[in-house]
Amino acid sequence: MSKLKRTRKKVTKLHAFSTEIGEMDTSDSKGKIRNQMVCHKLGDTSKLVMEPGSAESLLPQDDKDSKDPTILIKPLPLATSVCAPDGEFHSNSSSPDDSNDSTQMPTAPQLSSRMKHIKQEMAKNHLQFVRFEATDLHGVSRSKSIPAHFFQEKVIHGVYMPRGYLELIPSPKDNEVDHIRATCFNSDIVLMPELSTFRVLPWAERTARVICDTFTVTGEPLLTSPRHIAKRQLSQLQDFGFSLFSAFIYDFCIFGVPEIINSKTISLPASTLLNNHDQPFIQELVDGLYHTGANVESFSSSTRPGQMEICFLPEFGISSADNAFTLRTGVKEVARKYNYIASFFIETGFCNSGILSHSLWDLDGKKNMFCSSSGIEQLTITGEKWLAGLLKHSAALSCLMAPAVSCRKRYSKESREQKESVPTTWGYNDNSCAFNIKCHGEKGTRIENKLGSATANPYLVLAATVAAGLDGLQSTDGVFAGPEDSTDLHQPKPSEIPLKLEDALMALEEDQCLRQALGETFIRYFVAMKKYELENEETDAERNKFLEYFI
Repeated sequence: MSKLKRTRKKVTKLHAFSTEIGEMDTSDSKGKIRNQMVCHKLGDTSKLVMEPGSAESLLPQDDKDSKDPTILIKPLPLATSVCAPDGEFHSNSSSPDDSNDSTQMPTAPQLSSRMKHIKQEMAKNHLQFVRFEATDLHGVSRSKSIPAHFFQEKVIHGVYMPRGYLELIPSPKDNEVDHIRATCFNSDIVLMPELSTFRVLPWAERTARVICDTFTVTGEPLLTSPRHIAKRQLSQLQDFGFSLFSAFIYDFCIFGVPEIINSKTISLPASTLLNNHDQPFIQELVDGLYHTGANVESFSSSTRPGQMEICFLPEFGISSADNAFTLRTGVKEVARKYNYIASFFIETGFCNSGILSHSLWDLDGKKNMFCSSSGIEQLTITGEKWLAGLLKHSAALSCLMAPAVSCRKRYSKESREQKESVPTTWGYNDNSCAFNIKCHGEKGTRIENKLGSATANPYLVLAATVAAGLDGLQSTDGVFAGPEDSTDLHQPKPSEIPLKLEDALMALEEDQCLRQALGETFIRYFVAMKKYELENEETDAERNKFLEYFI
């Protein structure tokens, strides 16, 4: 009888939860799928409440014998306010407790409160449309827009999209889009929104966006989803007792509208944005990014004509990759308003850089694990182990961080000799190194991963960096190494970065650590996709591809 009362109590709570955000019909297969993904709504988890065939495991021990498929929504523990040491943590940055990659389960009141806030925003801004955005393998936003009055319904049911939208492969030869024929490629997937990423878009009229994670129609995460892979690695990092504090630094170029000259499409770089020249464009971009939750720390002209650098404030968790993802779309739309084209590809054939500046903190966000307590400006043992992992896997990392032929030219730009590879370098306050350790400034000690190009998918850059760093933190027997154990950064065989994409793909395939961390399914698909692109590569067409597709 007591067991029955407990079950009824849960059902009552679940019913109250359902009526707050819309009715959930759990009597059919679609209802079951929604239940499997309901914990995803707040954006505070990378795990499903109920995976297919595993409903029993989520019930309390006393209720496992019950036949009633009641869904248990675990309450979140009370969050504690955390402040980092002065001078090492920016006041506008999120704490680990607020990061989107937390594995905590949302409660019904939290979800109801979030929906209430969104409804107020929609009414206040007279919104007409909401974009459900997801990243494809190249880091390009793929979205479906819905009328705003359908938003609440789509939060529950999700938005269906052909899987091919996220796994596109440009085919330069015939200017069409082709794909690898994979199992279930032609099936639909479900876009499930993280409500914490809902933002009104300043550069789009009466439109908001929400970043989504992707699931199959049976409720399983899409294994090729870069954002899912990044959240999974951040969850692994949390299991080791750490959180990632990171920010991206991007270069991009501003071009004038293309003109046809002698039957060729010519796009000239815009004037460098020095002093007060064309400040409205960059000011609108930075202000717009701020209102979408992506805080810009600084922006400046860079080394080439029309080239700009933009630095984000560091944040915990998945937010840094979300900010980079927002920039990649936002800069295009704002540039169009000013009759510009924004590209992460330089006309000379070299890609712009996409640097991931990061440090490791404890779970409370109080201590930078790279900072020495003695005040000496050098990496701690933990930092050295992390760096050793990055150095060890640099060949495979470069494949994900410089994923096109032209991107890899920047690795050898200082050398005139024809080489197959270049050494992986690291140093303190040396911007020429692949891994630059910075100990100065108010942010504390951090490592800049400079292998990345701006054309790389930010979620994959973050995920691969964490995977490699975690491998460095672990001893050979898989037990986490203690602080008394030292790591010699001098490799017996110096790590090399392949200059050819084909060699980098081979290194990725042979790297068992990254294969396991990122998943066999993703690795197989990514490698096959890149081999397809190599077979269809044409220099002029590739340039146009980056201006039109990757822009």
